[in-house]
Amino acid sequence: MAEMIDTSDISLLYPDGESMRRAGLGENGARLSDVTAEQLELYYLIDLKSSDIGSFFTSDIETIRYRQETFADMAENPDLARVLLKMLPLLGDITELRRMGSDHGDSTESYLYSITEVELYTSLMEHLKNGLLPIADSLKSRAFRRFAERIRHLTESEYYKELNEKLNELTKRVREIKSITVGVNLDSQLRPEHAGVLSINNEYFKSGEILDKILRLDFKNDEMTCIASLVPFRRNQSENQQMALSFAFNSAINEVFKTSIRSWRKVVQVYVLENTDFLIRMMPEIEFVVKAAELMTRLRNQGCRLCRPEIRPMEEKCFTARNLGNPVVALKIGGETVPNDFSFDEEGMIFVITGPNRGGKSVMTCAVGLAFVMAQLGLYVCAESAVISPCDCIYTHFPTGSEDTIDKGRLGEECARLNSIFETLTEYGLALLDESLSSTGSYEASYIAGEVLQGFSMARCRCIFSTHLHDLAASVDRINGECVPRGGVKIDNMVAAIDEGERSFKVRRARPDGKSYARDIAEKYGLSFERIMTRIEENRK
Repeated sequence: MAEMIDTSDISLLYPDGESMRRAGLGENGARLSDVTAEQLELYYLIDLKSSDIGSFFTSDIETIRYRQETFADMAENPDLARVLLKMLPLLGDITELRRMGSDHGDSTESYLYSITEVELYTSLMEHLKNGLLPIADSLKSRAFRRFAERIRHLTESEYYKELNEKLNELTKRVREIKSITVGVNLDSQLRPEHAGVLSINNEYFKSGEILDKILRLDFKNDEMTCIASLVPFRRNQSENQQMALSFAFNSAINEVFKTSIRSWRKVVQVYVLENTDFLIRMMPEIEFVVKAAELMTRLRNQGCRLCRPEIRPMEEKCFTARNLGNPVVALKIGGETVPNDFSFDEEGMIFVITGPNRGGKSVMTCAVGLAFVMAQLGLYVCAESAVISPCDCIYTHFPTGSEDTIDKGRLGEECARLNSIFETLTEYGLALLDESLSSTGSYEASYIAGEVLQGFSMARCRCIFSTHLHDLAASVDRINGECVPRGGVKIDNMVAAIDEGERSFKVRRARPDGKSYARDIAEKYGLSFERIMTRIEENRK
């Protein structure tokens, strides 16, 4: 009897069976919608084929720390990614074979599929034995140490050795089948009475010179020489005739292999299925781990700072990042972006970021959102250092370019999307708004935005509102005066700076001065009153 090894808790992303079960039920404790993932350009960073990246997003601290160990091992052992990557096509082939085998029931085809599945299984085990086990002693993460331990146990078991021996024997027998000998009993009038398979042979029969043999009645004692074709097989036959003949032969062969089929499929079902199920279950997370490790390598090669964030309890609602960067922009421009410091704290859980167009407001807003996502996926973040309390959901309100303007108008659509955020927002949520309410005049936009900011303050969540509305930034003190005494969190300002008329892409915590941007830009292009007057005076001369 095969020794069964418990593989229920083997995972690269979840520390135990209970956390895997919750993840399978969508109870990760956090939500990341497809819309948010798309607006933060997560699919540009990690493009998964077999799963949705949002399914790996979690707020469970133990799960995040478990993953951080996994990715630390990946960073220190580059061979791990290559070992895992080679697993995926083998697991995909096993999955497809199972599907094909199930379509054929207890037939010879199913038997052959099972043998091929075992061949793939042993190839997979040998790949892991040769690729994973030699570096097992250098691995530190719980995930890879458990994984390596199971692979070692499986590949060193007596049953595995016996399986290989039996597989070699069966494969040799099956793969060497070249022909069958068919016997037909005739009645007194030479009409077929009974037909059946007499033998299974490991060589092809020889066609012979049929007409000559019949004319000379030269029937040599050679069982592998054909003296007459049974039918002109596949020649001028209808599809139904071909199917009928193939069915007859297959039925006879199935009868010969019936005992072997049953005993072999029992081996596959009891042992191979059990020991490949956990690997097939791991396929989506293997793909995710490989793609995420590739992302980390790409970012390092671009010179980006990467750190393993300190994860704090959700209730603390902290976020502090030093020299925070935006990984999407870094990869697109082929180098590190201008880094910025950012913190949510008692003096500001909500920030209004103002500044010139293309000055870094949107880049900063997305950088914070991506830091949360990457941290809660268990990855390193693009910063020199970071301390993060997970959020339970990330809400984005970015220009979509496809607003439903027919029924609501663009402003109505923007307001509807903003209103939907408050339907599920909790104090542990993160809201990211970029140029919201830009579809209307500044007076109406500032009024609506002020109401929304008050709502976020009273919800006590973390929020960034990147905007061109300088009137909104100027109203922060008034909103704080109304909300903080009622239990709301404080709102603060940040400014995308201009230095000597040039965008610096530095975003600083400061009170905005809209005139300073205009003054610097006017000076840069010679449009200050003094410069204009100088030219006028020169023209008069």
